[in-house]
Amino acid sequence: LPSMQTSGSQPCPCPSFRLREVASMYFTMIAVFLVILVVALQGSVPRGSDFPYKVPLDPQGLLELSWNVSYPEQAVHFQLLVRDLQFGLLFGMSDRGEFENADLAVLWSDGHNSYFGDAWSDAKGRLHMDSQQDYQLLGARKAPEGLYLLFRRAFSTCDPKDYLIEDGTVHLIYGILEKPVHSLQAINISAIHRGLQRVQLLKPNITIPELPSNMKTMEITAPDIVIPSQETTYWCYMAELPDGFPKHHIIMYEPVITAGNEALVHHMEVFQCAAEFDSFPHYNGPCDSKMKPNRLNYCRHVLAAWAMGAQAFYYPEEAGLAFGGPGSSRYLRLEIHYHNPLVFEGRRDSSGIRLYYTATLRPYDAGIMELGLVYTPVMAIPPGEDAFILTGYCTDKCTQLALPAAGIRIFASQLHTHLAGRKVVTVLSRDGREQQVVNADGHYSPHFQEIRMLKEVVAVFPGDELITTCTYNTEDRSRATVGGFGILEEMCVNYVHYYPQTQLELCKSSVDPGYLRRYFNLVNRFNDEEVCTCPQVSVPQQFFSVPWNTFNRDVLKSLYDFAPISMHCNKSSAIRFPVGTASQP
Repeated sequence: LPSMQTSGSQPCPCPSFRLREVASMYFTMIAVFLVILVVALQGSVPRGSDFPYKVPLDPQGLLELSWNVSYPEQAVHFQLLVRDLQFGLLFGMSDRGEFENADLAVLWSDGHNSYFGDAWSDAKGRLHMDSQQDYQLLGARKAPEGLYLLFRRAFSTCDPKDYLIEDGTVHLIYGILEKPVHSLQAINISAIHRGLQRVQLLKPNITIPELPSNMKTMEITAPDIVIPSQETTYWCYMAELPDGFPKHHIIMYEPVITAGNEALVHHMEVFQCAAEFDSFPHYNGPCDSKMKPNRLNYCRHVLAAWAMGAQAFYYPEEAGLAFGGPGSSRYLRLEIHYHNPLVFEGRRDSSGIRLYYTATLRPYDAGIMELGLVYTPVMAIPPGEDAFILTGYCTDKCTQLALPAAGIRIFASQLHTHLAGRKVVTVLSRDGREQQVVNADGHYSPHFQEIRMLKEVVAVFPGDELITTCTYNTEDRSRATVGGFGILEEMCVNYVHYYPQTQLELCKSSVDPGYLRRYFNLVNRFNDEEVCTCPQVSVPQQFFSVPWNTFNRDVLKSLYDFAPISMHCNKSSAIRFPVGTASQP
């Protein structure tokens, strides 16, 4: 059998591992016959039942990835099911799903023999065998449904060619080889069937709370709709609670996916409507349809959110999310994002979310608080920026006024930006010193937003600060991107889930508008082009007329770094706590 040798490990303070087995498989055009030569490894090969997380990689469901996370070993075990193996495949990770500068495990065949190895791609997409083999092949087995490959990868390998697996979003990439190749270097990644999938690989190791015996379930699902034959659809469906439905606590929820549609249902959310309206119209159709009633825009209070690859969401045993009862709308809106790049026709779907709830109320109501930046055009990003940073503050003055003496406990978080967002992080600061990271995503994607349970509960006390920083990329834009609600405008938000619920619903900031006027005056002093500062010209129009040279960019960055901020410390009734303007921490 042909064998693949790997070079010795490079000196490194971190543990590094080498490929310790050789897999050889003989292919025919019709079937795959496997002969696996496995050299003994430290530890045992995980069983199929040991992989709790699962996601389809491609829209057809030909590749299905399952995995588990070992924090003691600081490693991820992968199980990849290949339903129709031809002449090999690529699987790996990259910064944002590119096939250039990617870290890859590659299985390839020359038509006679097969080879497995750890590889990397350069800036031109050419493949190279990695001198340090860190994807460890643990085994392979043939089953009626396809070929299973089991392999292991440490979080950190100290190999500069390897991707560092960390908390937050990971962009997984895959490619399918449909023809034999005589060498790794002969693989042309631009000519193969390929794609990407986003997941949170490093799931938190959380103890599942005991569920009460009187727990009930409610399914909020699409009513057997036909998925539109287009790549992207947001589908809205209105549901309602029974008349007179009393207050309950939601204590967990999980996805309900129609069999066969696992690769099409991208993410789902259930929103509760505003209580000030007595009724909402029934609707079942695309969210962007002109037929959708405007009143549905008042259904924005998130009850549940799921994204592909996520498991069931559990509330801490001390708290539940209240719904039903006085002051609570009985109208709910289900929103499903269908991703159908192969434009399948006639697919019917009844997916949605199953709520688990109880009439035995837990000690605390859970609450949701918005952190970050106010939705305002005074916060803007110049065009052509690769990593422009904006920061929003929940100040010590606000938490001092609004939080109880015993503080609150944050147990989950949902980060949110629009299309230019690339990184989001929220940190807790106390007495001017950073205490801990609440949630961070260094590979954030606006196309993959889910409520994530935190690895550990974060305690926030009166006088603490919560600082949310977003990094944006506007290299593909020719004019400024301002803050706002539009998809081409920007946001910087962290929806934190916490208990006990307080009156504080929004704790955000923006730069003081008076200092922005000074910025536009300064631009006019040093540039030929005039930015009109007259009252009738809007802030977005002023930003659009700025000539974006290096000076104007740097001054705007300095303004956002040092100018006083306008603090929004709002109750759920939209009445503000009296905090006013503040200096930046």
